[in-house]
Amino acid sequence: MDRKNFEINPLIKDYKQYLDKINEALKRELDLYSASEFVEPLQYALDGGKRIRPLILLLSAESVGNCDENAYTAACAVELLHTESVIHDDIIDNETLRRRKDPFHIKYGYNTSILTGDFVLGLILNIASRINNPRIAGELATTAMMMSDGEMIETRLESSEDVTFDDYLKVMEYKTATAFEAASKIGAILGGGTEDQILALAEYGKNVGIAYQIHDDLQDWNNEDKLFNVLIKKSSDPRDVFNHMDYLLKDYSLKSKAGLRKIKEGQAKSHLENLLDLTMFKVQ
Repeated sequence: MDRKNFEINPLIKDYKQYLDKINEALKRELDLYSASEFVEPLQYALDGGKRIRPLILLLSAESVGNCDENAYTAACAVELLHTESVIHDDIIDNETLRRRKDPFHIKYGYNTSILTGDFVLGLILNIASRINNPRIAGELATTAMMMSDGEMIETRLESSEDVTFDDYLKVMEYKTATAFEAASKIGAILGGGTEDQILALAEYGKNVGIAYQIHDDLQDWNNEDKLFNVLIKKSSDPRDVFNHMDYLLKDYSLKSKAGLRKIKEGQAKSHLENLLDLTMFKVQ
């Protein structure tokens, strides 16, 4: 089964308490706009998400101090930003299935997809204004821009015959890792972490994000439209590509774990370390 259509959230077993609170926070956020045309489509778009990015935000906050209401509000912003990117990515990639159901653009059409993305960015701006911390607003804005830039770079490279692993990793950093990095960094800021702790958790988030994406691409390697597939096609021996990907996966997982060295021992840190297991599931 394609990883996009994996039916069971692997986080539920160990993190259900957090996931339930994240979903409650998302519901409260959407309830603020109950009269809007976009609420029902957004509920559809949010349904079935693993919530790994907001989970990392909450655990990062806990690992350095306090996880308060602002952290849950910021977690909603991070998940909404990811949701908006999924809606648009599925259009660009011509996806026909997402989380075992129609992707957003097939369910609601292209016009609603574009407008929903605009509405979500408005929601995120509203959240940033309520948190009233310029660092949080800056992180969310930078992340949104980098994710868009990553999508543009990937689109250009997919038609190129000269794609390198450095190109691939740059796209992974921009498209995926930046959101993980922002989640961990925002959590550390809101949790009251020191600058060293904020940087350490940002390093954790960035590297776990890259490892997470590499693992997903290894599962989805036969998708003709993916950048990873371009690397396979140009290789004289595809086994070399897979071996290098395995090396990169382990390397970034270790780098992510190393980023937690400045974080005090505790349950939240252990949870963050355990999330690395998601990147090490055996690829079938």
